[in-house]
Parts: sequence; structure tokens; C-alpha cells
Amino acid sequence: MTPTILIATTSRWFTTARLAIAFAKVGCNVDAICPVNNALRKTKAVRRAHTYQALSPLESFLHAIRASKPDLIVPGDDLAGKHLHDLYFREKRNGEEGQKVCDLIVCSIGPPDSFPVANARASFMDIASQERIRVPKTAVLRDVSDLETWISHSGFPLVLKADGSSSGEGVKIVNASFEAKRALRALQSPPQLIRVAKRALINRDLRWIRPALERGGSVVNAQEFIAGRDATSLAACWKGEVLAALHFVVINKQYERGPSSVLRLIENKEISSATERLVRRLKLSGLHGFDFLLENDTEKAYLIEMNPRATQVGHLALGPGRDLPVALSAAVMGQPIPETRTVTENPTIALFPQEWLRNPQSTFLSSAYHDIPWDEPDLIRDCLRKTRRWNDWRSLEHLIHIFSTHRSSVV
Repeated sequence: MTPTILIATTSRWFTTARLAIAFAKVGCNVDAICPVNNALRKTKAVRRAHTYQALSPLESFLHAIRASKPDLIVPGDDLAGKHLHDLYFREKRNGEEGQKVCDLIVCSIGPPDSFPVANARASFMDIASQERIRVPKTAVLRDVSDLETWISHSGFPLVLKADGSSSGEGVKIVNASFEAKRALRALQSPPQLIRVAKRALINRDLRWIRPALERGGSVVNAQEFIAGRDATSLAACWKGEVLAALHFVVINKQYERGPSSVLRLIENKEISSATERLVRRLKLSGLHGFDFLLENDTEKAYLIEMNPRATQVGHLALGPGRDLPVALSAAVMGQPIPETRTVTENPTIALFPQEWLRNPQSTFLSSAYHDIPWDEPDLIRDCLRKTRRWNDWRSLEHLIHIFSTHRSSVV
């Protein structure tokens, strides 16, 4: 029996296509539900791509599930995960008719008790504290009065985070009272109609139309500022057990507070232990990410948030205990996890196209393992066309030079 994986995403993120390729390479059938302009449609790894309808998201998810009959659903962004939560509760109300979909969702991401924790930063930090994991102080801010109380006790710098945000979009680090109040108002407000219209018309991104029309605001949290280095972890889980995990320290980001572009593989007992305890406590399944800060001087690991979805490192096959698609596909099949080889012995990974977009002259493009999907030329071409550097011929020529010079050593 060959397992079928359904990659579910509402965004245009390139990384979901990489994840599809990784699952296909280990022998899975891979289907997708994604927007029409997602890179998943450019890879030969995807058998069928179903269209995500931003104005009727649950119906489009249900259609894809019924058509694909997957053994596992892997959400590729936060909104996709939230749709699975909402679909679970809707199908639960349908009784026996919806039970099969409910069982599939629980098998894929974990039980419904974990859903509220995944969607609320403050609740998640409370759970982590109960598990005796080191975390920064965190609290929900209902209004300016709560903000002023926090400032009077904790001072500055202060980190403000909106629930449901990702890629640094809903995070503000502030250093003064007026700045904090302005940031709180902005984060609590529903998406601006003019910005939503621009995304819909120019970027063909319709995800924010419904939130803008519903005029619902975001829950905003205050979090203690910890000075340190970013670290990130992604775990493949099955019924509360960590099957495989990747732990990295972040070397470069594509932009400030944005996604990582260069990472270094590490072993860290605090991070490993925290990940295992949270997966066990929440009985998680599927792919789940955890972000940490390694405090300056002490190197103590502070857990700062959870990503209830696949992150951009999920496709990396880095050997036994570090190959997440292999571990998950084996769990779905009820088989032992096979031994696998690593794609590189270099612990430093330059993610494609993130590091090239950050700096096309970056030395990491040659000194690190440059994570280019060589066997997917259509995917590479599509990625280049969509980037802001497509018409920058000097950057393009430099990338072509990297391709030709380093392909043999990387492959």
C-alpha cells in the first residue's frame, strides 16, 4: 500500500512544493490543495492539485479530502491549519456522516483539545510553563489599559505578537509607550481594505478578503524581550511521540523578523526535551514547528512560540532521526522507520531561494549546502520568474554561475 499525502496550503509559499517533492521521493502519492498560483502546481511530484477557494475555504478543503482520500493531511501555513480545526468541528456536528473526516484530521495533526492551544500564543505558553519549559513572560492585551499595566511592571523593550500571524508580519518590538500603543492598535485592527485589495488584484492573494469583510480583529499578546539568537525546531510526530526532528540555529533571515535563509544544524538537549514534552502533552501528530531564543551569554533556550504546521525545513533529509517525511510515511504505514542517508555532511544550509533573494552575492551560496531542487527545473524557473530579481540580470547571471560551478559538488 502506498500512502497518500495531501499538502494543504492557502499561501504561495515555495516551501510547500519542496515538501511535496520530499514525500514523493520516499514513495508517497502526493496531492495538494492550494491557490492557483502556488508552486505546488509546477512540480512533477504532485499527482493532483485541487484549487483552494478563499471565499469558501472549508468547502474547498472538504472537496479535496473527498477526492484525494488521503492517509495524512499536512498543513503548510497557519491559516490552512485553522481551516482544518474549523472543518473538524463542522463535520463533528454532522455526526456519523462527518466522522471519517474528523478521524483523518485527528490522525494528521492531533486531537481537538490541542486546537485552541495551537491558535493562541498565551495559552500555549501557559502549557509550556506547566511542562517546566523555560519561556518568556507572556500575557494577552485586551486594551491600552492592559498594555500600560504591562509596561509599568516589565518596561522596555517589549514584544507584541498577534495570534494567527506568521513570517514576522504580526510581530512588533517596541521601545516607547507611544510606539507600543500605536503597534497595539495596528495589530488588533482587521486587515485594511486597501491592502487587501492590493493583495487580491496584484498578488492574486484572496486569503484576507473574508477577514477584512468580517472586520474581526486579532488577539494581541505582550511578551518579555529576550536578547539572543533565534533557533528553530521542526518535529515529525505521531500520537504524542517525536519520530524525527530537526533543530537549527538561525544565521541569516531573508529580512528582519522574516523567514530564515541560512541555518546551522545543532544538537541542543533543552530544545529536544522541550519539543518532546510539548508533543507528548498535546498528543500531536504530523509536522509541528517550535521557535526558541538562545539567550546571549548563557545560551539558555527560551521557547517563544509554536507553528502548528510544516515549516520551510521540513523537506531536508539529513540522515537517521532527521528525515521527517520518511518518519511520517512509515508511521502512516505502521512500519519501522528505515535508515536514510543525509543529502549533505555540511551542517550549514542556505535555503533556496531565500538566501539568494536576501543577497545574490552571499558567500553562503557556495560555502553552505545550497538547497536547490536541481531535478525540478520547471519549479526553479517558476520561482525565479516570481521573484523580484527576475529582471535583475546581474543577479540572474550570478545565480546561473553558482548553478554551473557548484552543482556537481552539491549533488
